[in-house]
Amino acid sequence: MSNQKNNMILAFALAAAVLFGWQYFIANPAMKAEQARQANLAHVHKAQSTPQHPPSAETPNLPGMVAGSTHLSREAALKAGGPRVVIDTPMLDGSILLEGAKFDDLRLKKYRETTDPKSPEIVLLAPKATDYPYYAAFGWIGSNAKMPDDSSRWKQTGAAALSPGHPVVLTWDNGQGLSFTRTITVDDKYMFTVTDQVANTGGAAVSLYPYAYVARDNVPKTTSSMYLHLGFVGVANGSEVDSNYDDFKEAGTPPKSFSSTGGWLGITDKYWMAAVVPPQNEPYNGEYLGTTLNSDTKAYQANYRLGAREIAPGATATVSHRLFAGAKVVDILRDYQDRLGIVQFDKAVDWGLLSFLTRPFFWLLDNLYKLLGNFGLAILALTVIVKVIFFPLANISYRSMSKMKKVQPEMERVKKANADDPQKQQMAIMELYKREKVNPLAGCLPIALTIPVFIALYKVLYVTIEMRQAPFFGWIHDLSAPDPTSIINLFGLLPFNPHAVLPGFVAFLSIGVWPIIYGATQWVQTKMNPAPPDPMQARMFTLMPIIFTFMFAAFPAGLVIYYTWNNILSVTQQYVIMRREGVKVHLLENLKLKSSTANDG
Repeated sequence: MSNQKNNMILAFALAAAVLFGWQYFIANPAMKAEQARQANLAHVHKAQSTPQHPPSAETPNLPGMVAGSTHLSREAALKAGGPRVVIDTPMLDGSILLEGAKFDDLRLKKYRETTDPKSPEIVLLAPKATDYPYYAAFGWIGSNAKMPDDSSRWKQTGAAALSPGHPVVLTWDNGQGLSFTRTITVDDKYMFTVTDQVANTGGAAVSLYPYAYVARDNVPKTTSSMYLHLGFVGVANGSEVDSNYDDFKEAGTPPKSFSSTGGWLGITDKYWMAAVVPPQNEPYNGEYLGTTLNSDTKAYQANYRLGAREIAPGATATVSHRLFAGAKVVDILRDYQDRLGIVQFDKAVDWGLLSFLTRPFFWLLDNLYKLLGNFGLAILALTVIVKVIFFPLANISYRSMSKMKKVQPEMERVKKANADDPQKQQMAIMELYKREKVNPLAGCLPIALTIPVFIALYKVLYVTIEMRQAPFFGWIHDLSAPDPTSIINLFGLLPFNPHAVLPGFVAFLSIGVWPIIYGATQWVQTKMNPAPPDPMQARMFTLMPIIFTFMFAAFPAGLVIYYTWNNILSVTQQYVIMRREGVKVHLLENLKLKSSTANDG
């Protein structure tokens, strides 16, 4: 019996450790990082000049990254940069800087910084002169002739503004026999197509290499996360190729280079990404690069270079690149993956190590949402489906608990009869279990199996943009954020969110209405179970609902709603099974029995 007791204690200790560790070391820091990042969104990103390192000794070098000398507001930087091409689509607004033909101004129309519809649009790309530049560029390198660079002023023709069905054409001539034409199109979502053409009107052949890159500087420290990959992301040779910003923390860290045919690469945030996509049937050399430009500027760049184009006199060469710049909506990513043939483009979403669970969980939630029209209702429906899947296992567990409950009076008599001999008492209880075919550990297996479900659902709620600011009913306006009510703000009467404005150790005590409801259902479920024979176990069972209530206070509201509804279904299922097994269910009597058990100990 002592081994069984130790195993039970270990099982609950592990469950508590997993949940507490998840909360303290992952969920809380990640939540704070996201809140701080949202506060910095208006500043967004800064980068450098033309990219790239030569993939081979025979390839000409690209200009290195350089730090900007000014730190302007985004609005001032847009005015100071010179003429721009307006971008206006159903999903995006912004502009392209004609000097350098850089994509450095982009906002997402469908997404706001907060749930307030009047809050500012999410800013994705920002000019070089700002504190946090973030931009993309395309170009050519090679030959001894002058190539277009950051200082090249392109001329605009075609449509006055870039929009779906209205391409913009940019031209630039190097005055040495090379004429560059760039045609830019955009769809109604987040994909740009950049078609570059070079005409050689000179007297000698030239060899040019097309390239593309995404770059940013001075990534806010608050974007780091222990639970989410942020930084370089891409697919090469059919596999993910990524790196964190910290991988380039040390000065002199060499670039991470790779080669592939098919794939893509870029820089990702939690919900947004900018990525360049080479022609999927052409080999390319890719590279992730991080460097220190000066004492307070770190620069990061994801770039690729295609093979050389040999352009004879009087000939032209053409290449088409793509740029994705927008929200990582799974349906949109998969549409590009299928329709444009972009290899594994949906891996832009960080599905995690449990992708075999997170992907089907998301698929099911997303389809339930499309059916029900509310992600909260979809979560409730998902709970029912998970309960059905685990129904046979739960039945075994609850039948065992019912038997435990049934023999509890006899167990109490055995304990009292052998109160002076603990060893004899344990042996008698073990004999009782054996005779009645009771397994006290049968109830631990469902708990162990719910842990990967918990982790997978947390991941889905945390990383998928579909859950961002998804409302439920009442006061829950964002299922991916904690319940905003608590005693600290008088359960929503005071207009502030404790989790957003208070220090972590204070916000940890901010228990909302849904976590309280969860704690109550957890307490009811605990009281329906048979009282543990050991006083220490009894105390552990008593404290678990309280501990979990505090832990769940800072979890996403969607996760709390899932487990609250799961507890209600479990209590109902357990009640029916216990009645079928001939066990009376009286919570108050069970509470009294547990109290007396603890006192006897």
